[in-house]
Amino acid sequence: MTVRTISTTPFSDQKPGTSGLRKKVSVFRQPRYLENFVQSIFDSIAAPAGATLVLGGDGRYYNREAIQVILKMAAANGFGRVLVGQGGILSTPAASCVIRKYRTFGGIILSASHNPGGPDGDFGIKYNVTNGGPAPEKVTEAIFVRSKTIAEYRILDAPDVTLDAPGETRLGEMAVQVIDPVSDYAELMESLFDFAAIRTLLAGGFRLKFDAMHAVTGPYAREIIEMRLGAPLGSVMNAEPLPDFGGGHPDPNLTYAHDLVEIVYGPNAPDFGAASDGDGDRNMILGKGFFVTPSDSLAVMAANAIAVPGYKNGLVGIARSMPTSAAADRVAQALGIPCFETPTGWKFFGNLMDAGKVSLCGEESFGTGSAHVREKDGLWAVLFWLNIVAARQQSVEQIVREHWARYGRNVYSRHDYEGLPTDAANGVMRLLHDSFGSLVGTHLGRRKVLFCDDFSYTDPVDGSLSQGQGVRIGFVDGSRIVFRLSGTGTEGATLRIYLEAYEPDVSRHHLDAQGALADLIEVALQVSQLKERTGRNQPTVIT
Repeated sequence: MTVRTISTTPFSDQKPGTSGLRKKVSVFRQPRYLENFVQSIFDSIAAPAGATLVLGGDGRYYNREAIQVILKMAAANGFGRVLVGQGGILSTPAASCVIRKYRTFGGIILSASHNPGGPDGDFGIKYNVTNGGPAPEKVTEAIFVRSKTIAEYRILDAPDVTLDAPGETRLGEMAVQVIDPVSDYAELMESLFDFAAIRTLLAGGFRLKFDAMHAVTGPYAREIIEMRLGAPLGSVMNAEPLPDFGGGHPDPNLTYAHDLVEIVYGPNAPDFGAASDGDGDRNMILGKGFFVTPSDSLAVMAANAIAVPGYKNGLVGIARSMPTSAAADRVAQALGIPCFETPTGWKFFGNLMDAGKVSLCGEESFGTGSAHVREKDGLWAVLFWLNIVAARQQSVEQIVREHWARYGRNVYSRHDYEGLPTDAANGVMRLLHDSFGSLVGTHLGRRKVLFCDDFSYTDPVDGSLSQGQGVRIGFVDGSRIVFRLSGTGTEGATLRIYLEAYEPDVSRHHLDAQGALADLIEVALQVSQLKERTGRNQPTVIT
């Protein structure tokens, strides 16, 4: 086996976003495209000779082919060992778990998260650092800078490695260790949660349905929910990971997880429903005919954390992304602990967790997690909720409504406008920026504007500054509207509008969010001129 050094030229579009580099499969399959980016990673991270790397992905189309390329490039670049998930499978939280457990130098995760898969779908690659979390901006920027000047990449001339059974083989001087992708993660979950109490709950007739959406979480959910916790076989639906996710969109929300929603809102509904996404880092929680917003989910988990063994000593702090509702802030205030407001992107939570400042964190985009790993963790959140239900012996709806009665309800919704013309979306954001000076102090509908800004964040740990994180319009009554361009799509632009109003009156807690927020929705459309500028009359997704 010989190392080949291949001449190449840069691509101009390899700037990682909030969760790595995401493009269409057809882009990644261009000659040299994947190789250029992987070599740029290796050139930027300065791994010592003989270092250990973790490698795996969500099983989407092109996953296996990309893994073979990366293995041969890792061997050519001096790595001593790669831990790769069996079949190329490794959920994002499980990858973080493995990096941390075995103290590897880092890991490469292949996923486009909740984006569609298949030959015409999306693919993604990101580098996670030694703490198990996504590379910070200084690392991703270094990778991008390198990608613009790269002139060659190194790859081992060798046959493909067999990935379908655990074991160890060699690729040149490098060991390739194929690992069970589930076992380490399952053991971590068993150390955090009261599995005995959850088993008793399920044995007593409590019924659940978990939708793996033909994505990576299927094998994990089968092992933990059905095998270790004893839920009846079939409690996990769409459990087989497929390269195209069965033709679905692996995004766990009320729109794309429609099969699960029909079951949970239908006749003879189970007591509990949940779903996870393409790479296993997101979650949706449902009770019988009842949807729990991600913002409320974080707040309820924080308020009930001491009922969970892994968190029985209490929380040191909570963190949430800026667009996430302030429901968690109210819990933090009651507990006498800090609540940090960060930009969107899990890497911002990593610094806080490494510094011991927070125990739980979450994003409104169906992501929740804790210091057990350095990624969002969908199945972890499901187990957390099952532990709460087992401890309180109440339904999901009862738990949430009692929470609202104590803390008030932060009525919340997100409207996504996907695939917009990029120029039109940018025009909306420019209009909002240009309106800052004229809006403060005026009334929009029945609400008086208190402030307008573009959110910026100074990291309290390393002092780094992140600017341009989303336009906020805050009102005197505590309501707010947030506009943000998403960095996770691959086609056109996605504009997200976040709407929030605080409601302390228990008699109004039953109101549907879209009805309760109707005036804010109208204000958002008027002030942004969204319909006029984009031609869109309705959002693509409402959550």
